[in-house]
Amino acid sequence: MTDHLDQVLGPTDDTIRFLQARGMFYVTALWVLAAAWLPLLLITLGVRMAAGYRPDASHIVIFVEASLIVPAAVAAVLMLVVWRRLGWLHSSVHGIDFAATSRQPVHLPWSGIAAVALHGRGPFTELVITPISENYATRLPGKGGPPRVRRRGGEFAYVIDVGLMSPGPDVMLAELHRRLPSKV
Repeated sequence: MTDHLDQVLGPTDDTIRFLQARGMFYVTALWVLAAAWLPLLLITLGVRMAAGYRPDASHIVIFVEASLIVPAAVAAVLMLVVWRRLGWLHSSVHGIDFAATSRQPVHLPWSGIAAVALHGRGPFTELVITPISENYATRLPGKGGPPRVRRRGGEFAYVIDVGLMSPGPDVMLAELHRRLPSKV
């Protein structure tokens, strides 16, 4: 017997999938790590030079190599850790299924959604889904930690990182607006 919240009249083959691209995740992790690593190296070099250290040409080559290789290696290791756990979202007539990176998936029927909004910009865009009640959501089987949630002032919401998803946050928002015109 189908739960009354998931009963659907209409086609069942209109699922739209949004996936985080591995390449985009790697490149974003690479530039974020490089942006954090390079200032740390410069600060270290500045402190050492203030203490009397004078680098020669071979030390400068090692510095440049470290500024290039360390972020690439750390981004590669990070990519291997989350290889099969990147975020995704499926929109169908039955509702919305989603999982943030390295989190368990969740199913939420359309009738259980109170509001949907995008926050942030670029690769750091997040989709915030506010259910009518916590009881409407169902955790789906899968590996990972508990779903990302945000609790503010008695409000409960799910948070999904969608900035790197393909086809993109704008297309996702248009799809959600199509399904929930008054709640987006």
